[in-house]
This record gives sequence, structure tokens and C-alpha cells, in this order.
Amino acid sequence: MHVIITSHVKQRLREQRQQRISVQDIIRQAKSIPGTIPVATRFRGFSSHAGRTYDMVVKDIAKGRLVITVIGK
Repeated sequence: MHVIITSHVKQRLREQRQQRISVQDIIRQAKSIPGTIPVATRFRGFSSHAGRTYDMVVKDIAKGRLVITVIGK
């Protein structure tokens, strides 16, 4: 499955609240969500490789799985 990360996500990763969350963490976790996601849905409780907990808003589109935003805890 192809994971698409929006420019908004990349911008958010530079903020302090999302420190220690990498693009690789997001891709790995987005691929781990089973099934099809037809509408934007918030998934909670992911953990980055560095131990930071975060949520993601994800939606499946024709080109792959679109990660809309990331919310660090």
C-alpha cells in the first residue's frame, strides 16, 4: 500500500508537540491499519520509534492511504 503524507503533516512534524515522530514512523503505522478507510478517521494511540505517543487522521484515496494530520501527545 502506498502512503501519501500531506505537506501539512510535514509542517506539523517540525512543531514541538510532534517532536520525535518521524516520517518513517507515520508510514509504518499507516500501513499497519487494517481494512479500508472511506472517510477521514482519527486513529489514536500510535507510538513512534522514540517513544512519543500520537494520533493520526487517515483516509484511503485512489492513489493510496492519505495521512491528513498528526497530533502529538
